[in-house]
Amino acid sequence: MSVMSVSFPEISPTMSALTLVEPGPTPRLTMTHRPTPTPGPGEVLLRVDACGFCHHDLLVISGVLRRGVAAGVTLGHEITGTVVATAPDVDGVEPGGRVVSLLTAACGRCERCLAGNEHRCLHGAGVGHGRDGGFADYVALPASALVPVPDAIPPEQAALLACPAGVAMSAVSAASIAPTDTVVVTGAGGGLGAHAVQFAATQGAQVIAVTTSPDKISGLESLGASVVIDANDGPDFSEIVMALTDDAGADALIDTVGPPLWPTTLRCLAQYGRMALLGDVTGEAVPLRLAEVIFRDAHILGVSGASRSTLQQTVDMAATGQIRPVVSDTLPLTPEGIYEAIRLVSGRRPLGRVVLTP
Repeated sequence: MSVMSVSFPEISPTMSALTLVEPGPTPRLTMTHRPTPTPGPGEVLLRVDACGFCHHDLLVISGVLRRGVAAGVTLGHEITGTVVATAPDVDGVEPGGRVVSLLTAACGRCERCLAGNEHRCLHGAGVGHGRDGGFADYVALPASALVPVPDAIPPEQAALLACPAGVAMSAVSAASIAPTDTVVVTGAGGGLGAHAVQFAATQGAQVIAVTTSPDKISGLESLGASVVIDANDGPDFSEIVMALTDDAGADALIDTVGPPLWPTTLRCLAQYGRMALLGDVTGEAVPLRLAEVIFRDAHILGVSGASRSTLQQTVDMAATGQIRPVVSDTLPLTPEGIYEAIRLVSGRRPLGRVVLTP
């Protein structure tokens, strides 16, 4: 297939890509040379400018997450890049433009895409999961999965606008957070949590951030948390939430952790409380007493990604300074850089996200 390529960066026929040789507690990773992908129908070729290191990547590398992971896939779904080539049938995307990718290679044509649920595209594979992602020099993605990024947003921040920022925004929207609400955010120091704190605060809500990293308290306060609870210190944090709300409970809770905090999270909810579930860090089963849900008239919602319109909203908010993508560390896209990212994320060291740059 012929492609239109640009002259300002000459496209090498081969590229470097991070390869997971062996997953596990002590994974083996290496950089390999692969053919530079050619964009297929409706696709563009991006030079990767930055790619976030998500807990999803850690779970695949450690061997915990295997379901749906394509054999030999290049990881990395938090991608920002520069368009260097397009397929002949692509309109409206110009070489030289900066973009950020959705987490799913959305087709843009199925009923879910047309309904604005591109993250659940019926035909699209997960980027860095079912198809190659951004831990490489180049990546080919559908034009329908890309949103332009203004030059004022640095690449290391732009990489985070879909995940974690867009996913956090989706959770705030799903939980219908209003200015009068009290909102609890668990795992508040991580990538999803730090951005959920920001977005809930921009809605005018009182945000109670829960963390197990006391060194992140001042950072969370700077992101908009009204109160930060150190979950390692003192009583069950649901008791603290009840005390702070005069025993009414929280109007909404955004949970980025999952089983380790269950059922404490549920006990935080007020009558008619809404819980948005974003994370499951262990994959373990949890006990659920239905009466706890029924007599709270609780709403428990799963949030799995970010739509194109949500991503556009996070881009606009970052461009106008309403939110700040939270980058804790920028590391090179090398095996050494990945090993350091694994060490940091496994130790829950970063406030926000670690970003890799080729």
